[in-house]
Amino acid sequence: MTSPLPPGETLSQPVLNPPASVAVFLVATIEPGGEAAVREALGSLAGLVRSVGFPSPDGGLGCVAGVGSRAWGRLFGGPRPAELHPFRELAGPRHHAPATPGDLFFHIKAARTDLCFALAAELVRRLRGTVAVRDETQAFSYFDSRNLLGFVDGTENPVGQAAADAALVGEEDPGFRGGSYAMVQKYLHDVDAWEALAVEAQEKVIGRTKLTNLELDAPGSHKDVNTVLGPDGSEQRILRSAMPFGRPGHGEFGTYFVAYARTPGIPETMLRKMFLGGPGSGPDPLLDYSRAVTGSLFFVPPADFLEALPDA
Repeated sequence: MTSPLPPGETLSQPVLNPPASVAVFLVATIEPGGEAAVREALGSLAGLVRSVGFPSPDGGLGCVAGVGSRAWGRLFGGPRPAELHPFRELAGPRHHAPATPGDLFFHIKAARTDLCFALAAELVRRLRGTVAVRDETQAFSYFDSRNLLGFVDGTENPVGQAAADAALVGEEDPGFRGGSYAMVQKYLHDVDAWEALAVEAQEKVIGRTKLTNLELDAPGSHKDVNTVLGPDGSEQRILRSAMPFGRPGHGEFGTYFVAYARTPGIPETMLRKMFLGGPGSGPDPLLDYSRAVTGSLFFVPPADFLEALPDA
């Protein structure tokens, strides 16, 4: 498989940027007649990020924008990303991965809450009356890269060129080279049931030690079920961008999960193993304590696509 981007070439949105301390995730649907305003907002997004972030150069403000399958043809003429399609709902005997509405996805990230807030507020202002915000989630880093279940998250993420190979489209779809597929799910955790488990039982569910994050030999664990091998036996990689969120006063504790991938087939295979199970493994035991409440698939266009949008 041809490497998607030569070293040093920057055609993508900030998918590969290091994890941020704070994030705001927005999912919206486009109202009838709102297409022109959405095109204008997408085309001016890079300049808006620069304007909001300019007074705080150390804030690391960035934004990744994605478009869903049903909205693509409403916004852009010409070819469409080869593998873009609606999120595929999964209903297993015990667990359910719902498909929920989503035409637009914004992943706003920074080192400071105020920068994320300011960018989100301005985006929503510009799109007011033309989109319906379906989900708005403010997320944060938690201790040493842990989720709200107490385990380190994102351990197996590729880095450097391996991350680009995993997350960015290459010559297999040359018109969208440098783009990425974003699979988005929001999970709510039953922390009371989870914390009732002994640490050793939690570790068997996750497949790693809780304190030191060391991998365990735990067949059928969350880590095991989420490992996908290719025809040659090599592990198929994605770039995970999961962050905790919550409202303790409302009993809400969760993980906002985004999988950036060169092809949606890899995270879709992971989800089928998680929710439906397969020969010798699954479903994912973590789903007994973590429930998916949203599910959408988006294509993240290359940066130069947004700077020169094709005619509708």
